[in-house]
Amino acid sequence: MCRHLAFLGPPTPLATLLVAPEHGLLRQSWAPRRQRNGTMNADGFGVGWYAAGDPIPARYRRAVPMWTDQSFADLARVTTSGAVLAAVRSASPGTTPDEAAAAPYVSGKWLFSHNGRIDNWPQSAEVLAATLPPARLLALEARVDSALLWALVLEQLESRDGGTGSAADALAQVVADASASSTGRYNFLLTDGSSIAATAAGDTLFWRSDSRGTVVASEPSDDGAGWHEVPDQSLLVATSHGVDISPITPAEMEFALR
Repeated sequence: MCRHLAFLGPPTPLATLLVAPEHGLLRQSWAPRRQRNGTMNADGFGVGWYAAGDPIPARYRRAVPMWTDQSFADLARVTTSGAVLAAVRSASPGTTPDEAAAAPYVSGKWLFSHNGRIDNWPQSAEVLAATLPPARLLALEARVDSALLWALVLEQLESRDGGTGSAADALAQVVADASASSTGRYNFLLTDGSSIAATAAGDTLFWRSDSRGTVVASEPSDDGAGWHEVPDQSLLVATSHGVDISPITPAEMEFALR
């Protein structure tokens, strides 16, 4: 469920990234090609982007399908950015239906998205929720597994130095902790506007990097050359220097699953 995309590169219109491609995120909201769970992503959408000189991202979210929002069509046509994170949502049963549940989630410089689910929500989330301080739980944006996972990622980020390596380590740790508590699918995207950290853990993830920039996405937005599939249980880090892929730390996974 859900499809998402992150981009780093030259300033590019949102429409070029999300709307114009033949199989872009707009089309994926009703006709994804690689989605393993669910058939549509019509339960809302969101886009976050960074303006030049401003480290705090802007965000636009709605609880309606992307294709019905004519305001977004105009916004996407005239808004350009060198760093974007966007998602279309297929809601899990029992979760919040309003736009507060739509990714991306934001805190300071960070944008976050989750493609997947915690199985047997909300009962199976109790163990994970118990690891968070009350203030963090009270600050959850929505009653949805993605918001809880974002809170866990934030807790990990704040215990580290906040750099690119810390982002990857934070995602890997939350995948390990979540996998130890419940079955599920834990594909994450996280960006601070200068790097992308991502996990492939239970669903598809692809990347492409060329003169147009670097895209990390649930599935290719076109049939052009250059797309690479990320192996399951992998961690991806993309910066202006390139894309690095490694296994989600085996030691952390083995310890968490004991």
